Amino acid sequence: MAEDSFLDRMLSHLRSSCRYYTGFPKDLGPSHIIPFTSERQFVQLLHEGRPVVVAFTIKCTYAKHLDSVLEEAAATFYPHIKFVRVECPKYPGFCIARSRNEYPFIEVFHSPEQVG
Repeated sequence: MAEDSFLDRMLSHLRSSCRYYTGFPKDLGPSHIIPFTSERQFVQLLHEGRPVVVAFTIKCTYAKHLDSVLEEAAATFYPHIKFVRVECPKYPGFCIARSRNEYPFIEVFHSPEQVG
């Protein structure tokens, strides 16, 4: 019986120990990421009193990887932390108000005053 190579052992250890290893799809159940629909809905979400992690994304390869990591994080921290994804081409006003020009990026909101 052949022994596993060093690479096989290392990958096996990585898969079992790394919390956000995204090499294989995981069955996380239904998505816990809330799609952004309006600023009003977003402010109502902030009034619930929980922190909200917002991912500002566009269509690119970085965003695809970020989506898989966000899905796993949202499943882990639900319902204590809410996760929202904003597609910036659909909602440019909300994204431009953040004064950033590199995408994707993430911001954490704790209160409605941070939105303005």
